Formats: sequence, structure tokens, C-alpha cells
Amino acid sequence: MTAKHKATVLIVDDDQGHRTILLALINGWGYKAAGADDGTKAVTLAREKPFDLILMDVRMADMGGIEALKEIKAYNPSIPILIMTAYSNVESAVEAIKAGAYDYLTKPLDFDVLRLTMERALEHVSLKAENQELRQRLVSSFDPKNIVGRSEAMRRLMETVAMVAPSEATVLITGQSGTGKELIAKAIHFNSPRKNGPLVTVNCAALSETLLESELFGHEKGAFTGADKRREGRFMQANKGTIFLDEIGEISSAMQAKLLRVIQEREIQRVGSDNALRVDVRIVAATNRDLKAEVEAGRFRQDLYYRLNVMTLTVPPLRDRGEDVPLLAMHFLHKFAEANRKVAKGFTPQAMDMLLKYDWPGNVRELENAVERAVVLMPGDFVTEKELPLSVNQEKAHEEQNANQLIERGPAEILPLEAVEREAILAALEVTGGNKTEAAKQLGITRKTLLAKLQR
Repeated sequence: MTAKHKATVLIVDDDQGHRTILLALINGWGYKAAGADDGTKAVTLAREKPFDLILMDVRMADMGGIEALKEIKAYNPSIPILIMTAYSNVESAVEAIKAGAYDYLTKPLDFDVLRLTMERALEHVSLKAENQELRQRLVSSFDPKNIVGRSEAMRRLMETVAMVAPSEATVLITGQSGTGKELIAKAIHFNSPRKNGPLVTVNCAALSETLLESELFGHEKGAFTGADKRREGRFMQANKGTIFLDEIGEISSAMQAKLLRVIQEREIQRVGSDNALRVDVRIVAATNRDLKAEVEAGRFRQDLYYRLNVMTLTVPPLRDRGEDVPLLAMHFLHKFAEANRKVAKGFTPQAMDMLLKYDWPGNVRELENAVERAVVLMPGDFVTEKELPLSVNQEKAHEEQNANQLIERGPAEILPLEAVEREAILAALEVTGGNKTEAAKQLGITRKTLLAKLQR
């Protein structure tokens, strides 16, 4: 926040002359300044009007600055308060900082320092408000109603998410790779009472057993080679929030036992420590494995499975929610067009038809990658079939396969004349973009002859 926003400043000082000088000075800087001659009046005014900043003396007759600071902070902890104190009373300044003051200034005031400190305090408040707004947008973006998808399968899933999120229940999210399990985990967190706490994500498959234990629970200095200082684990980082354990089916049996204890006791032990630490976290786990089958095969602990499986949500594969493909494709199109500073209006009918006919074994992640690639390559306002990957563009893939087969046959193999003509005609049409007149010219024949050959 800067002076041009007309921030309101309350000046609290029982020295009338000093207060008058500050009022004139701060008003001259473009702020709206008001005055009070003691702490009691300052508390009353702060309750009546939301000041953007308070500049307050420590020593006042009726109520001192420290006491007034505590009362104002108890009522509205967001107001930044600058304390003014004499050089001989720096102890009071330290006490004020501990009580919640933003900063302190020593008398006689250096007005340049005062102005800079005020600007810094107001900017700090502005950034906090901006961060809160961004966080609210983040929460809104993970509202179950805002997640892309109108298929029956997704509608039922998001209805369940809306019911599960407000609870404290442990959640197990299942589904194939690339279906969006992490997105569902975020939706659960940001629609829960823990939404203002941290959401910590751990990819269990990416770490060895030793590293995973240290990553989850932390370690003491000297616990192992390279542990040169104490480190907080992800569980402690997620305290008062949610921890998302992705690919939970990949952890070893030893780690399964340790994780079971954490879920049961809500306690962790750093590697190299004998002390148990209490943690308050909600656990959301995800896997692309069939954990029930893993239990039956003896690879996953049954007791841990039941602890994780309090609520199970299954994210459907993209092939089972085909009607969501156009919505998702347009969502990713706008996302990547903005990121690449391009104008993208949509997909040609042929390109969208290919997206709809493809079965998407890589699910939503594969679709996202395909659209990103297309946006990078697209020369115009619309994505055409030419910009789609070969896996999606089956016709182009088939043509390339035929061309490769011709190359593999080698020059020694003699092809029937009709087959040679067919390949030459197809190649000419490909080069000319389907223009038959131009293709005939390239082949050295008349358009009528070309049409006859095409008909045959």
C-alpha cells in the first residue's frame, strides 16, 4: 500500500507539539492522519475505525503505548503499529516487538526513516492481503463445483468429495496414473476445516526407504552420513494441515509398519531420536495399485490398508468419461495459449473428432501434454489434426507406418505397378494438402486421369 491509496494513520502522542508536527508531516506525504493524546483514546478509535497504521509513543500519562498496543492487537491483530521510544528506553521497544509491534523508532525521529518504515509496514499489510486473496482464489479453484467435468462418473465423485472433505477421516484415492488423483487430494484439503493450514505432498515412489523415512519423519544431527543438522520431516511440516502420500502402494513393509504407528498414535520419531513428537495431520493417500490384491499377495499390510481405507474415492479413467474430453481440451488450450502468449480459439472439427475417438491410456495427463504440444506447434488460431501427436492422429500414424514399410522393403524389392501408382498418388495428395488439381500437375497427369485412378 502506498500514499496514493490514502492510507489512514493514527498518531498517538501526549506531547501536543510533537503530535501536531507529525500530523502536518504525514498529511503532507499524502496519507489521512488523525491524532489521539493517550492510549485509552487510541484503543477506542481503533475499535471505531479500521486504521491502516498506528504510530504510538511508549510513555503516556493515562494508558501507556505497550498496554494500548496489546489491547489493539487483541481486537485487530492485522493493524501494523510503530512504537516511538527514547534512546534511553530501548527495553520498552523490545517489549513492544514481543507484544506484536511491527517496528520501533527512536526519538528524536529521523523523518526520512519514519517515512520509509511507514511505507514498508503498509506494503507488508498490502502483500498479506494480496496473499490472502490469492489463497482464496486457490481455495475457489479447488471447489468441487469448479473441477472440469460434467460426466456422470465425475459428478458422483465430486459429490462424494464435497461430503468427505469437511470430515477428519483418512482418505484413500485410487485410480490409474494420470487421472488426477492429486487434484482430488487438493480439493479435499481446500474444502476442509484445515484449508488455512499447509498441504504437504510426498511422492513415496520417488525415494528410497532410508530417504523416505527421513523425508517423512525428519532426522537428528548426526543420525547418518550427511545429516549435518536437525531436519523437520514432512509430517511436522504438515502439522495442523494435510499430508498427501502419493503412490502409497510403493513403500516397503518396514515403512508400512512405521506409517501404521503414526496413524494409530499420531506421533512421529525423527531418525536418530528416541523422543516421540505429537502431530496433528489429516492423511490423504493415493495409489494406482489394487491394494486389496496387494494385501492378498502379502505385499501390503492388512492393518495399514484398513487404516487408510476409511473413505475410498476412485477417479475414473478418461476413456470412461468421454464427454469430458472437449471440456478438458478447451481448458488446457486456454491455459497453454496464455502461458505461450498465443491466441487460440479452439480445435478444428477433425482435430476434436480425433481427440474424442482416442482412448487416452495416459488419461488426463496425456491429454494435457497433447494439447500443450499442439498449442506450441499451431500456426493459426485453431488446433488442427496436424499438430496432434501421432498416437492421437491415427490416420497420420497409419500413413507413416505405410511409408516406413515401403522403406523397409528396400530398393531390391519389385512392387506391383498399381501399388507404386497408389503410393505416388497418396504422397502427392499429402504434399498438396488434398488439392487434386495440383496433385495431378505434380504427377504429370491430367486431373481427369487422377480422378479415374482414385475411383479405381
